[in-house]
Amino acid sequence: MNILLLGATGSIGTSTCNCVRRNPGRFTLAGVSAHRQTETLASIIDEFGPGDVCVSDDAAAAAFDSSLARDVRLRRGKEGLEKLANETDYDILVNALVGAAGFRPTLAALGRGKRVALANKESLVIGGDLIRATVRRTGAELIPVDSEHSAILQCLAGERREDIESIVLTASGGPFREISPENLRKVTPAQALDHPTWSMGAKITIDSATLVNKGFELIEAHHLFNLPYEKLRVCIHPQSIVHSMVEFHDGAVMAQLGVPDMELPIQYALSYPNRLPLHGKRLHLPEIANLSFYEPDMNHFPCLGLCIEAGRMGGTAPVVLNAANEIAVGLFLKEKIGFPDISRIIDQELDGHTAGPAEDTTIIEEIDNQTRNRILSLYS
Repeated sequence: MNILLLGATGSIGTSTCNCVRRNPGRFTLAGVSAHRQTETLASIIDEFGPGDVCVSDDAAAAAFDSSLARDVRLRRGKEGLEKLANETDYDILVNALVGAAGFRPTLAALGRGKRVALANKESLVIGGDLIRATVRRTGAELIPVDSEHSAILQCLAGERREDIESIVLTASGGPFREISPENLRKVTPAQALDHPTWSMGAKITIDSATLVNKGFELIEAHHLFNLPYEKLRVCIHPQSIVHSMVEFHDGAVMAQLGVPDMELPIQYALSYPNRLPLHGKRLHLPEIANLSFYEPDMNHFPCLGLCIEAGRMGGTAPVVLNAANEIAVGLFLKEKIGFPDISRIIDQELDGHTAGPAEDTTIIEEIDNQTRNRILSLYS
């Protein structure tokens, strides 16, 4: 199976490369992309020999072009990512890009009828209706990579969707689940980036601290499993051992458990519906001893409530949600705003937006750009 790996130098990309190393006779890398980490990208090219490459940062691409050690087809910029998805010969797209940049490559791969192993949750957040329509039209496969959605997929194996009573997405609660509102105002980017369970990139780590990440995953679950928001819930589970649960209408609850390790859901998405061996740390429940669960405090995590609100509004509202969050997180990381200002900015943008149909990429990208520009104009 030929894999096109977008976001090859991030944590998901690194784990995907490990899966390819572990199964050399089964998987090959046909193409890869990186944003700025061209040294890491060069080592991936030397090891796996992909023929198609994209560097999405124009300046990094220009410098990288002159240093290519082997003959590869190099593309540049966000347009290059879409070209890679449209033109490379591959069987599976692993989309590990961060933010809205992942949307067009997802749509392109699904339009070609490919399997998409999706770690880029923003694709479904901003364009879920369009993506679902494309899957229906082409017969493509959309397989989740997020540990929570992979857990749900595994729990639903052989089950009927009409038997589902609810789905419970678990969340670690991030580093601030017990901090007071007064101290939240004093949170620094360094503190927010210190996640207690997972090792991730900066943007998704901040999203985990605000619970935007979990709100996005609710929207994802709505589209992936075709369930109304009334059947989707979040539960705080600090140990991150139970990755999600499915409740059935006879009272049975099925859960998928495992140590926090993204290589399992990534490999499962690549080999689905089969399972491949994966040697590593095993779950030993007596060692864990205690598993705890809490209802999320919406006053403590206002971003989660805003995500649910945007999801229920539908249409272009999740586009505004995502754009506002991306810009607000960037401003926070640059220390131009405080941690609670992330939710304040999202709230203001959603409050001022009248949702309309997100019928095509033009509408989605217009709303996305308008939202970003409006916020940036206030902090320039």
